[in-house]
Amino acid sequence: MNHRTEVVGLLLALRVALAAMIAFALTDLLQLHHPIYAFIAAVIVTDRSPQLSRKLGLTRIASTIIGAATGAALSWIAGPGVVSLGISVLAAILACQALRISEGAKVAGYICGLILLEHRGEPWLYAFDRFIETLLGVMVAWGVSAVPHLIRIELEDGEP
Repeated sequence: MNHRTEVVGLLLALRVALAAMIAFALTDLLQLHHPIYAFIAAVIVTDRSPQLSRKLGLTRIASTIIGAATGAALSWIAGPGVVSLGISVLAAILACQALRISEGAKVAGYICGLILLEHRGEPWLYAFDRFIETLLGVMVAWGVSAVPHLIRIELEDGEP
């Protein structure tokens, strides 16, 4: 492994760790119900490139909306169960593919299933909570991905 690769890897690891800590701390400060979803979004979306982070974040937000809406709607119709779980995950993934968000299809499927199985009697409220926590994590990731570019560390090929 060369020096450049080690530095790039270290910088990404530091950004991801910082985003994870900030997202978790903010959800705790705001007394949101499940800080883990903000943490997950921050870790998944944080990248060395602000442009890639933005793309990953938009995909994560869109897939969360699709999964949350599908899970909440189908939990009212069918309730939790093996068959309804399969149908709802299928519906969320197909919705993502139809909307040309196939990169987020599996995330939509898991969010949908999560809401269907863990809705606690209020699936729309639970879906909204997942969206808010995910949005917070994505926003933190965007901030962390952008800020280090204000302090440039020049590597051998001049790329930050």
